[in-house]
Amino acid sequence: MRLLEDFVTLPPDISGVDGSGQGYPLYITAKRYYVKELEDVEGDPDAVSILALHSTSFHMETWEPTLEVLFGLLVKNGTGKVKVREVWAVDCPNHGHAGVLNREILKRGGSAIVPGCEHYATAVHRFLVNAPRALGVDFSKRRFVGLGHSLGANSILLLQMLEPVFTFISLIIVEPMLSPGGERHLAKLRVQLVDGAKRRTREWPDRETAFSSFKSNPRTANWDESVLRAFVKHAIAPTSSNAVGLACMHEQEVVRDPHAMYLDVEGATKPVEELTRLCSLLPVHLVLGLHKDFIPQNVHEDLLDPASGRKYASVTEIPDVGHLIPQRIPNKLGALIYELLTFIMERPAKL
Repeated sequence: MRLLEDFVTLPPDISGVDGSGQGYPLYITAKRYYVKELEDVEGDPDAVSILALHSTSFHMETWEPTLEVLFGLLVKNGTGKVKVREVWAVDCPNHGHAGVLNREILKRGGSAIVPGCEHYATAVHRFLVNAPRALGVDFSKRRFVGLGHSLGANSILLLQMLEPVFTFISLIIVEPMLSPGGERHLAKLRVQLVDGAKRRTREWPDRETAFSSFKSNPRTANWDESVLRAFVKHAIAPTSSNAVGLACMHEQEVVRDPHAMYLDVEGATKPVEELTRLCSLLPVHLVLGLHKDFIPQNVHEDLLDPASGRKYASVTEIPDVGHLIPQRIPNKLGALIYELLTFIMERPAKL
């Protein structure tokens, strides 16, 4: 089995950016992942498409090692129960390939167009809406399973609020950056993340030097090697000084804007109400790490509080891993997603 991909780019629409309409100033990049062995489900009305959104400071290809495992299990076990036609992954507009394309636009726009959770959701929604014209794909006819990690989990929740509404039969949210008890519970973490971004090495002579640097850094040495190689390939780009540097600009990570990146206060609280609403409508599967290295224990307790009215289809707490589940254990996560898809296909949402 070989994981295949189609890379697509949606250009900016500047027609209404000046206030005259509904224009959008940034490029959007996405990839479709699929395998030839599952071509028989292409026209199956029961088949699902997965929409995968990544976390802050990463990129859409972060999901590739997880998807390799997932598609391997789909091929191995056949399409009797679990039918997946494709996975669509979308870059947050200041990350990955989109971050490179948007670099000069973001420099000119300053903090006015700094993507946070809500902006990421808006970009993804624009991609889905414009797909028939741009790609010849009508996503209104797809049955989606949403998959998001951290920033991506929050954004997949906010996406459900935007119109036109697309059909999601279930959500899998991995370590969402949510704080039901209020944003103050993540205030200390926000300061740590911004300070870490300020100290981060941002340029290397070449990609192999960058890879060696990440391998020797205690913060990244425990990432799965395939994830690390994907990061060096897709989250790093050539610089004007004939070196390579991070695709997500330093200014984007540390900008002092309450709607931006690590300081996106509403991004941690606004999706909570939507999560509560969706739990009564769709099977929502929550995946958490038991090692509380980023999100405090009390925040996870609030997320799981029975008194909140949120009833999850399942809660999986994974030992020996913390917030960076897709980066640390993509093999286990891919297997878990397959199990959850089995549950989802057996108990479809009543739409």
